[in-house]
Amino acid sequence: MRYGIDISDKKYILINLKSLLGYLENSDILITGGTGFMGKWLIETILYANEKLDLKIRTTVLSRNPLEFHIKYPHLTSHPEIDIIQGDIRNFTFRGRIFNFIIHAATEADAKLNVTDPLLMSDVIIQGTRHLLEIAVKCKTQRILFLSSGAVYGKQPETIDGFKEDFGGGPDLLAQGSSYAESKRMAEFLCATYARQYNLAIPIARCFAFVGPYLPLDTHYAIGNFINDGLHVRDITISGDGSPLRSYMYASDMVIWLLTILLKGNSGEAYNVGSDKAISIKDLAYTVKDFFPGIQVKILNQHRLTDRNQNYIPDIQKAKNQFNFQEGISLHDAILKTIRYYR
Repeated sequence: MRYGIDISDKKYILINLKSLLGYLENSDILITGGTGFMGKWLIETILYANEKLDLKIRTTVLSRNPLEFHIKYPHLTSHPEIDIIQGDIRNFTFRGRIFNFIIHAATEADAKLNVTDPLLMSDVIIQGTRHLLEIAVKCKTQRILFLSSGAVYGKQPETIDGFKEDFGGGPDLLAQGSSYAESKRMAEFLCATYARQYNLAIPIARCFAFVGPYLPLDTHYAIGNFINDGLHVRDITISGDGSPLRSYMYASDMVIWLLTILLKGNSGEAYNVGSDKAISIKDLAYTVKDFFPGIQVKILNQHRLTDRNQNYIPDIQKAKNQFNFQEGISLHDAILKTIRYYR
């Protein structure tokens, strides 16, 4: 059993959000996808804000398996102000419940479904979003934050250093593995349409790559895989030449950005959330390796040039300009904090 994020991270978040969190006082918040990486950070932040600022925020978390979540993370669920409700995002019901704020982070947890069962992936995202928006209309919810993805932009052209929110491209509609990205695009359309038709405030966060406690180390996240290799004293292996560029934001900065967008973001507008500090997969592997003496980095195809369209970097000037955002935690410190958590 692992316990929560470090107290220094909680204090850092609270210092940066203290002037805004008062808007959530005495409110009821619904979080879908609350059992995932982002959801756990959001729950723990709200619990800490309640403790230190006496905000009396009541949080409802939708989960398909509340018992399993409670067994794994009792420090998040054993609070009177947290209510874990069993249900499917596509058809759950809350009779008589009113939610002032909704954070919609639910998506199908297994990324493999993007290939093995793309229709299920699509249903969870599109039907789930439509169902949630109908509930928001009935509840007259004040503000809804939809967590989308940088995947909606498709491949990054060689001519740009990072995706801007007004980038006009998109994923290949007919390509295998496009279900997640195309479904997120459709869910964004639903959010914008409901915002206009029902006068709902729905800002959209297009999330990129993150690192920190609670990040799964055994899925499709390169940085998680590298840290996992180090913790198990295995050499880090890169299947390509390691040249594609990525960027990683630490989760405490992520929470500050997400909650600020929830409370201050313009309805029907998208904001990129992530770091714009690019690093190649190869350099990332060596950065992680330096924390683990004795392991090596193995590049399996050093002489095969990788398509530069595999880069995945956001342009974050819009969010920085509108909210005066900063990235307070360096990649080095972010990796170190994640390693300490899992150790």
